[in-house]
Amino acid sequence: MTLHILLVLVLAFGSIVAAAQPSEKHLKNIRQLTFGGDNAEAYFSPDGTKLSFQSNYNAWGHSCDQIHMMDIEKAANDSTYKAPLISTGKGRTTCSYFMPNNSDVLYASTHEWGDDCPPLPAARADRKYLWQVLPSYDIFVADKNGSIVQKLTDHVGYDAEATLSPKRDRIVFTSDRSGDLELWTMKTDGTDLIQITNELGYDGGAFYSPNGEMLVYRASRPQTDSAKKEYKELLAQGLVAPTDMEIFTCNTDGSNVQQITHLGKANWAPFFHPSQKKIIFASNHASKRGYDFNLYMINVDGKGLEQITTESIFNAFAMFSPDGKRLVWSSNRNNNGTRDTNVFIAEWEE
Repeated sequence: MTLHILLVLVLAFGSIVAAAQPSEKHLKNIRQLTFGGDNAEAYFSPDGTKLSFQSNYNAWGHSCDQIHMMDIEKAANDSTYKAPLISTGKGRTTCSYFMPNNSDVLYASTHEWGDDCPPLPAARADRKYLWQVLPSYDIFVADKNGSIVQKLTDHVGYDAEATLSPKRDRIVFTSDRSGDLELWTMKTDGTDLIQITNELGYDGGAFYSPNGEMLVYRASRPQTDSAKKEYKELLAQGLVAPTDMEIFTCNTDGSNVQQITHLGKANWAPFFHPSQKKIIFASNHASKRGYDFNLYMINVDGKGLEQITTESIFNAFAMFSPDGKRLVWSSNRNNNGTRDTNVFIAEWEE
């Protein structure tokens, strides 16, 4: 039972250090950075001092996800710290990422279509788990004070999941503007749109390699006629089933597509290891329950699968710091039996 007990030390100013399990050998000095609600997609600023992330924490006045900017040092040393709000507080937001100036943040939002959170899809008789790909999402850039300084997309359809190249010249994002959920890139001012993927199925959650020459992403590839029919029917309703996805890579022009995982179930939220020779991602392929996600790492040739986390029933959205010395991710660990998902950071050990 000791492997399932999280040792928590309460330090000065409310800082919490959570001990990694003995099997989590790559993680050292884990720090919890948020303390309530669902907090996810925490991504480093270029200088590694801040994180942008989304939260639906009710105590912060949210009914659905909004974007915040966190000072890592303040959050690591004060459990009462409230990261400043960057989004408008209206509509629903997702997928934030820092711009090159280390201050502005891009994110997707529905706020131009209404102040309220968009309604969730009706419950289905088959209880299928679905994601919304709302046609009201567009991609915006906000400054550190939360003022929108630029609107990058203006398309009636899904535009979201945007991240920036390390070369600081292009943004990759997911859009249905061609009739399917494909990867696209654009310049940082929203011009020069180029379609990258073109196979039937959902392509999303893309990140550039450290040298900016490759992309890693998650994708579904329906094979049978019935699976293709269901995918198209769901997409027409602004929905996608994320329960059957694998990890892919390609060059930034869409060439040399490689399927990296063949694990089955849901493999998603990939990110390149600093060496560019490995990819860290979340997967439930080993779960008997279907919802038990842990972090794994795999070589870019699809070999050498290694489990990284073992604690709690959810670990995902891993990102290495710009210097490669730290890892940030979201986890259900240390939530006192609630459903809260919080942001954690650790020193990375090879």
